[in-house]
Amino acid sequence: MRTRARVAGAALGAAALLPVIGVAAAQAADGGSTMATLRPVALNGVKGGGTAMVQVHGTTIDVTMAASGLLADSPHAAHIHFGADARHECPVASDDKDGNGTLNTTEGGPAYGPIVVSLTKTGDTSPKSGLAVDRFDTAPGGKISYERGSITVSPAVAKAIAAGQSVVVIHGVDHNDDGKYDGAAKSDLDPSLPTEATDPALCGALRAMPAGAVETGAGGAAGGVDEGLLLAGGALMLLALGSGSYLVRRERSRV
Repeated sequence: MRTRARVAGAALGAAALLPVIGVAAAQAADGGSTMATLRPVALNGVKGGGTAMVQVHGTTIDVTMAASGLLADSPHAAHIHFGADARHECPVASDDKDGNGTLNTTEGGPAYGPIVVSLTKTGDTSPKSGLAVDRFDTAPGGKISYERGSITVSPAVAKAIAAGQSVVVIHGVDHNDDGKYDGAAKSDLDPSLPTEATDPALCGALRAMPAGAVETGAGGAAGGVDEGLLLAGGALMLLALGSGSYLVRRERSRV
């Protein structure tokens, strides 16, 4: 009886912490905790998805990213994009200015802006490494699992990320479904590469956690659900269950 009462009390105590956790979470968001839901770029036929999380600490960032549904065992350049004049979102079908039925990186530029961080596995992370294909993830089995900390950025880029004005883009699309990057169309970024190698595949706008704005279109939260609040709710539930489990073990040790 005492065990059940304590478990219930722990759950109620966790719920009572909601205002405190809400304030702390808002403060963390002010410091630069951001998240993006990665979704297929319009028109490019990718059937994948993923998430990206970025923590800003002054002028350094920590990045965690997971994605699936990509062309397997092929390099996938991935970046954080930002432009003061950009829309701070993922491109839509109407951005297809040449009318060829697909979107290349340049056509997506008005939506997400230029590269500000190259999400390479090693070495330089500046825009200069935007096409350093030997240092990007090759998506074994079509999946990317990326984590890198202490990436140095400029104060302006750090501010843009924390303010929810940046976008994560993973590139590399197999338009003709033949299992490799090829085709007659050349990349708008490097004519020595096929456009498949650099066309945007997955995209998501980074938004503050847990009170991030609801996204619309190709690159954000769907269905009017605040993903940050869902995460906060999940954290509260884990706290409640964890406290309860601890008290149960403690009671049993006394028997």
